[in-house]
Amino acid sequence: MTTIQHWINGTLTSGATTQPVFNPATGAEQARVVLGGNAEIDAAVQAASAAFETWSESSLTQRTQVMFNFRQLLVEHEEELGRIISAEHGKTVDDARGEITRGREVVEFACGLGDVLKGSFSDQVSRGVDVHNFRQPLGVVAGITPFNFPAMVPLWMHPIAIATGNTFILKPSERDPSAANFVAELYKRAGLPDGVFNVVHGGKDAVDAILTHPGIEAVSFVGSTPIAKYVHEQATAHGKRVQALGGAKNHAVVLPDADLEFAANHITAGAYGSAGERCMAVSVAVAVGDAADALVDVLKRKANEVKVGPGDAEGTEMGPLVTKAAQERVENAVGTAQAQGATVVVDGRGLKIEGHEEGFFTGPSLLDHVTTEMEAYREELFGPVLAIVRAESLDQAIDLINANPYGNGTALFTGSGEAARRFQRRIKVGMIGINVPVPVPMSYYSFGGWKDSLIGDNPIHGPEGIRFYTRPKVVTTRWPQPKQQVTAGFTFPTSS
Repeated sequence: MTTIQHWINGTLTSGATTQPVFNPATGAEQARVVLGGNAEIDAAVQAASAAFETWSESSLTQRTQVMFNFRQLLVEHEEELGRIISAEHGKTVDDARGEITRGREVVEFACGLGDVLKGSFSDQVSRGVDVHNFRQPLGVVAGITPFNFPAMVPLWMHPIAIATGNTFILKPSERDPSAANFVAELYKRAGLPDGVFNVVHGGKDAVDAILTHPGIEAVSFVGSTPIAKYVHEQATAHGKRVQALGGAKNHAVVLPDADLEFAANHITAGAYGSAGERCMAVSVAVAVGDAADALVDVLKRKANEVKVGPGDAEGTEMGPLVTKAAQERVENAVGTAQAQGATVVVDGRGLKIEGHEEGFFTGPSLLDHVTTEMEAYREELFGPVLAIVRAESLDQAIDLINANPYGNGTALFTGSGEAARRFQRRIKVGMIGINVPVPVPMSYYSFGGWKDSLIGDNPIHGPEGIRFYTRPKVVTTRWPQPKQQVTAGFTFPTSS
């Protein structure tokens, strides 16, 4: 049985306590992961603090060279890393490779460090006085990341943090921890000095140790809204900067003028891809007016066509859920929706895959006539369940979405530019797709929702990432001529 260890100061580090890591497609235990706490986090902080003394003084050229090397290694090992992710998460290998590609885009953004870190200069703001500014790294920073994107979400954090001169401690999900160690090895091969990137595995003990350790300057978190609130409260109470991204309930609105085949294709993929275990998954389709019945018919056909199986099998479009508990929670939610009055158009419960009968599989479920009072609408199910809510008009659909406590992502399917413009201006959601079901921004834009989907005011990656992992200095300079007499005033200084 493989034991997945911590990665501290460039070496694997064992631990006394472990828990199982399962293969979701078979239901079998495939490895053990060590669980860290205060001692392991402190050891990682000590290593990262020592490394910061030299890494923060490294040249921009050295840092960008490491990022270029790291980026190339991610390309060369994409298939291997994708299979590691698939084996522990359950998503298809192709889907895993997709998340690696989207994470690699942030590395490519970090490769342009020399441009994004440029300061500014103002000449002669007063007689003989100039002003310039620049940004410096914070120190030791940490990331706490979820199971659903074991490569991409950490890659939204550590490349920018490291490229700007910080050192990093990653606490990945204990459900699929191997990707983090694989990335650590790639960093070492890329030339990153020991101690700059560290991995500590664990659960709540490790999280609390990160939130309270005085040697950690900032914490980045992606996960559920209740935990995001906890992370934000605890970390800020201990004087840390915090990025805390929470949950979602993403709506896709379909207007009567939309191409229903096109819309249903993309909504189906957005709802059931990665078994719905995405913070940007489409979980609600808002069918407007005359589009409703026809849309339901097409979505039913599309849901029944989804090929469910092991993530590494040829032709699989949707793999299993990550754990047995997740499978049971999602199937119970479908039953609750039915009991509360929803129509189960497609029922994915009880699915068994030949040769993988103990796997954590459930099929796509499609629910119609869902109301905003039902649990299937209010709760973040995080599974392959698509709820259909009916609205009379675009304005009613917008009001419905704006009333939802989450504001992560949303989409509109239409052929009308006027409707699209009205939608994107009125909607209270951070990321919007027009005929795009999963509007994850490119790396040079920032990722983050509104309302309960983002706790605090710090989105992730892109320009916001640069600002989060650095702080500015402003320097006001005068170089008087030798023996020049300059009168020092006792009033507050002004420019002249």
